[in-house]
Amino acid sequence: GIRILSVQTQSPRMLCPSCGNENMMGAEECSRCQCALTLLDVPQPMDAVDGSLMTDTVAVLKPRPPVVLPAKADLARAMHLMTAEGVGAVLISGDDGKIVGILTERDFLTKIAGSEAFTLLPVQQFMTRDPETVSPTDPLAFALRKMAVGNYRHLPVVADDIPVGVISVRDILRHVLSLCQPRLMNG
Repeated sequence: GIRILSVQTQSPRMLCPSCGNENMMGAEECSRCQCALTLLDVPQPMDAVDGSLMTDTVAVLKPRPPVVLPAKADLARAMHLMTAEGVGAVLISGDDGKIVGILTERDFLTKIAGSEAFTLLPVQQFMTRDPETVSPTDPLAFALRKMAVGNYRHLPVVADDIPVGVISVRDILRHVLSLCQPRLMNG
């Protein structure tokens, strides 16, 4: 005959911080002492960097004022402005002042380099359209995730769809290093 083996699966459990009772994962309170267990599901910062990424907002980076060009500007103007301002990206705005694109150093290297007479071409031909943005009140972790997922080095910061700044990976790195500085100094 056919033999059926019963397989018992053990569901994950979590321990109550008050009484040590094992509870089913996802329980809202301990079955023994009724202590709230919901905080155990909320990520807790492990150090100053975690805490900052979870609670600080983009505003803590003090975003640099945006360098903005109209969509009809030519690449020569964009290149000159990026060099003069020492920035790696310019925001491209529509007639209403809202961002319609972003033009970065990477765009010059990957889309424009080698084109003949490229300086006279319009930025709108090479810009990244409808770029991802963040607001000054977004958590740093949100901005960092957008950068990582999209492989972006720059993110426009907008308030009411109007550009108010730009942040870069370098800005986040500086912030994280400033949080690590006390630990690095103490050995």
